[in-house]
Amino acid sequence: MNYEEKTIERKSVYKGGIIDVDVLTVMLPDGRQAKRDIVLHKGASVIIPLTENGELHLVKQFRKPIEQVSLEIPAGKLDDNEEPEVCAKRELKEETGLIAGNIKHVLSMYSTPGFSNEVLHMFIATELEKGEACADEDEFITCEKIKVDRLVSMIFNGEIKDAKTIIGILVAEKYLKGEIKI
Repeated sequence: MNYEEKTIERKSVYKGGIIDVDVLTVMLPDGRQAKRDIVLHKGASVIIPLTENGELHLVKQFRKPIEQVSLEIPAGKLDDNEEPEVCAKRELKEETGLIAGNIKHVLSMYSTPGFSNEVLHMFIATELEKGEACADEDEFITCEKIKVDRLVSMIFNGEIKDAKTIIGILVAEKYLKGEIKI
């Protein structure tokens, strides 16, 4: 079966600092037309800062869309023409003050392919050295260090709901168990 939707028309309806929004008219595989709201995003890097003791460094911050404080692994959007690894190192330093002696790409994933083209590039960072954090002027964050096994429990009791963080914690758990090599 052919699943492809052919774009007939594209209309830009919003240009912002983080996202743009387009409305597309598409031709469905059966010949009918439909509308698609598409959020365009430059992508982001996500970092799993893992200590030799099996702890992850996380950041705590208020997230306005969900009106809650959220515990998350460090992440940030790519600057124009920025390589994901460069972004990962920059965001790790900005949000936690950490510098990774070793940083490796783990995977890339779509955050919400039903309406966005955002790609998250996930890295595992080890051999961590403490430096000076320098969060963006509009970021109010604190850092915490928590054992991975405790974080797994926090996922399943509903304390951690951020998708990239859940994936990062589960990757860290598999890495610590030797089930994945990076």
